[in-house]
Amino acid sequence: MAIARKIAYNVVFVATAKVLSTFLALVGIGFITRYLGTQGFGDYSVVLAFFAFFGAIADLGLYSITARNISRENADEEIIVGNVLALRLVTSLGVLLVSPLIAYFLPYSFEVKLGIILSALAFVFSSGYSVLNGVFQKNVAMDKIALVEFLGKALQTSIIILAVVRDWGFLIIISSLLVYMIFNLTFVLFLARKYVPLKLRFDFSYWKSFLKESLPMGVSVLVTFLYFKLDTILLSILQNSSQVGIYNAAYKVIENFTFFPAMIIGLILPLMSRYIFTDSKRFRYISNETFKIFVILVLPLAIGTLFLSEQIITLIAGPEFHQSANVLRVLIFALIFIFFGNFFNNILIAGNLQKKLMVVLSGAAIFNIASNLILIPLFSYFGAAAISVLTELFVAFATFYLVKKYLNYTPKFQGFGGSIISCVFMSLFLFFFSQINLFLLIIGSAGIYFASLFATKTIKTHEILSIFSSKVATPDIKE
Repeated sequence: MAIARKIAYNVVFVATAKVLSTFLALVGIGFITRYLGTQGFGDYSVVLAFFAFFGAIADLGLYSITARNISRENADEEIIVGNVLALRLVTSLGVLLVSPLIAYFLPYSFEVKLGIILSALAFVFSSGYSVLNGVFQKNVAMDKIALVEFLGKALQTSIIILAVVRDWGFLIIISSLLVYMIFNLTFVLFLARKYVPLKLRFDFSYWKSFLKESLPMGVSVLVTFLYFKLDTILLSILQNSSQVGIYNAAYKVIENFTFFPAMIIGLILPLMSRYIFTDSKRFRYISNETFKIFVILVLPLAIGTLFLSEQIITLIAGPEFHQSANVLRVLIFALIFIFFGNFFNNILIAGNLQKKLMVVLSGAAIFNIASNLILIPLFSYFGAAAISVLTELFVAFATFYLVKKYLNYTPKFQGFGGSIISCVFMSLFLFFFSQINLFLLIIGSAGIYFASLFATKTIKTHEILSIFSSKVATPDIKE
């Protein structure tokens, strides 16, 4: 099929699978929160934070740089993928070996320490399939990854439900993550063979040259973890597990929304990398339309959450977590800046400006850690939420500055007024009909918002397809 149709199909399929996977994830969270309570869910959140930590310290920038490099013309995909897979295996096994030592010195219960070690084992399997995502990105086959992840999430959610219903306990719930990652790696390895021969390569000279290119991005991933997830660990040490549980019930909602920018950028990054130095007009057109999509998506998410936070938290986590509703109202502003930080971050990656990005993210991490150490003892989870917002704000504006300065790109969005008008109509609907069923509110407000976007001609169907098709003429762009 034509490239535009193929990518449009991938967009629809991946979006649908991601929405369904998000629904399953929220169902799983609902069972966990009601079964474990605020304290137990806090312990569960700490283990997941360490799973993210292991991913950050062993990332080394391998995924992003692999996706970029294999997308370039004349790239030797077999050599790149084989060496990166081997390098990833070595680093993940290193993490697994040191995880018991890390857990031993932490002030947690024995169950939580065991959970941390299980999360390190789960990371070994996760690390392999995450690197291979770049192969599917290049071949416009992210629908296959989305299908595997959806089926894996269904399996994990089923285990969680069984563990709750049969009272199997905390560690079985944690083990569901390990099963999920084993499932994903098994099927992704099988599917990837269609596109590239998979053979581990231990070319140490290649590793050295690749790491010189990828390490700045790896450091960026680590410092991103420091400001994105370390607050959970600091909250668990400076406060208690119940406070962690209340904070993370809200944060899980935000995390499940962040798949939108990650999904879109995952599909767009190969095109940005291809055109950023070879076709400036095409690059700017793709970037402007992507920015427009981000604005159109983030506005209703933010407005809807401000109006419906109590209903959302009650539905997902249960009435015991009612304090999480106001935390969610604060964190939704962090989501807005996450969208645009993600956008500018990936433009910097496409433009080989990883080192500049590393400086920004390092500054954000230092600010986040220092501020959390001050505010968490004073304001608990509200302090952590406020610092999350300020950190993401800093990242979004600093990366925008770098993109403008070094790549001479400023996003242009025609139709912002139409988006605001659509938001007003959506807000009026939520205000006057706030007492009806939550699902009707979500469906009704989304319908009004997107109908208003089309009525004001803020979005047009052909624009979405034209982002992906190299044959579609791009309009003149004023510098």
